[in-house]
Amino acid sequence: MTIRTAPPAGKPAPARTPGSSSAGRWHRPHVNITPAERTGRIVLGTGAVVAAALLLATAASVLAVVLEVLLAAAGLDLAVTGTLGHCPLYARLGHTPARLRSPQ
Repeated sequence: MTIRTAPPAGKPAPARTPGSSSAGRWHRPHVNITPAERTGRIVLGTGAVVAAALLLATAASVLAVVLEVLLAAAGLDLAVTGTLGHCPLYARLGHTPARLRSPQ
């Protein structure tokens, strides 16, 4: 059992490292999706989730169920990334739309 104490007065708290767990310290990732793309992702993602749910109700084979679950997963990914405005793949590739770049 580890007991954590507050840092002494006048000393900064230790920096967080990736992967460290610190309850209550969430930060929102930077927005790397344009407003138009965000809207498109939300609309298409929600549509894909609804379509997958409707198709799952009448699925006749295992292959159909697998494909419809994949459609639902892709739709959820689009809807979530659109809602948050952050695409982890864009961040990984270093892509930032020209419209969102800060002038230098």
